[in-house]
Amino acid sequence: MSQNLVDQVKSLPDLPGVYRFYDATNSMIYVGKAKSLKKRVSSYFNKQSLYNRKTEKLVLEIDRLEFTLTNSEFDSLLLENNLIKETQPHFNILLKDDKTFPYLCILKERFPRIIYTRKYLPKQGEYFGPYTSVASMKAVLELVRQLYSIRTCSLLLSEENIQQKKFKVCLEYHIGNCRGPCEGLQEETSYLEDIAQARNVLKGDLSIVEETFAARMQAAAEKFEFEIAARFKHKLDLLEKFQTKSLVVNRKLTDIDVISIASSETEAFLNYMMVKEGAIVFSKNVEVKKKLDETDSDLASLVLVNLRAECRSTNPVVFSNVALAVEMSDLEIVVPQIGDKRKLVALSLKNALFAKQKKQTEKEEKKSKKNEVLHILQKDLRLTTFPKVIECFDNSNFQGTTPVAAMVRFVDGQPNKGGYRHFNIKTVEGPDDFA
Repeated sequence: MSQNLVDQVKSLPDLPGVYRFYDATNSMIYVGKAKSLKKRVSSYFNKQSLYNRKTEKLVLEIDRLEFTLTNSEFDSLLLENNLIKETQPHFNILLKDDKTFPYLCILKERFPRIIYTRKYLPKQGEYFGPYTSVASMKAVLELVRQLYSIRTCSLLLSEENIQQKKFKVCLEYHIGNCRGPCEGLQEETSYLEDIAQARNVLKGDLSIVEETFAARMQAAAEKFEFEIAARFKHKLDLLEKFQTKSLVVNRKLTDIDVISIASSETEAFLNYMMVKEGAIVFSKNVEVKKKLDETDSDLASLVLVNLRAECRSTNPVVFSNVALAVEMSDLEIVVPQIGDKRKLVALSLKNALFAKQKKQTEKEEKKSKKNEVLHILQKDLRLTTFPKVIECFDNSNFQGTTPVAAMVRFVDGQPNKGGYRHFNIKTVEGPDDFA
């Protein structure tokens, strides 16, 4: 540890912030957050932390450090998350997630369309999702199109184009799926009212939509407009049918995020759920490979911030099976002990445990296949013991001089590259492999 680094650590403030470690090549190798920069960074260099092999390896590579002060530990967590995503330092955990989930988007245009896309471009429109499957996303889109007359064409419906009657209504108008804004048959204000209602469906706020349709059905019935009332009754039936397909937990548990974690020595498996009006509208498993001495609380906090940002969740309450590492402003963290809240966390944990068990089973099956090959090798070579460690040597020389040798090492059927060796032989002269 250089004197310059010692001086840097000693001068750190006792304030929240984010610290960054760099190696001798000036590459960022680790980003961390801290409630107290001085205490957290100093902890890396005490004797107790060096008992951890991974931490010791990190410390040996640190050449210098930088830090950024923040207003709170939660702000530190957000900044840490952004820096990890941007720079992907070697010693930081990286979330294993290479999937691009689909979104529904209300485009920013006159008479806006609702489309589905895998690209998240905030300037293009208002996004909803992500959805864990294309099928669930298409089911929501189909529901919206059945409830509201939203156009599907890509025509440029500027005021000038409509006034000049550049377009003609298509088949969608004639079969009742569109009300013909391209010919001016539907006013923009009326169309935007439908979009506002569709937005509630996309947000999962179905109770607002139900109340609106029920009120319109009642008003139509009172005016003896039974055909119109029947149309609204049909829309209510569609909503009810759609909701029966959702996994409903408890109607009283509204606007909640759930994060649970099941970890092993080297990995952690987390499940995140988003609940709207008692229904689970999003669920996702995440696998994290541990790099240093991260606690379950640290990992759950990191994944929660990531997925809340990805889903743009504004839910004010988070349920978890562990106490989270940071206090988050305007967010209530609860570790439920009884009742339906506890059952919801148990459901999330069940998914995390399943992912953990699946990974363990895959490892055991892989190991079993390797052992099978090694047992065959033991039998064919008539070995008295199981070949857990295999070392192979090869000798070479240059025209009978300067003999050298190389050794490769396998442990449990896997290459152990840390055990590879190269030898310069000085005790033997000439091409004598057995000597």
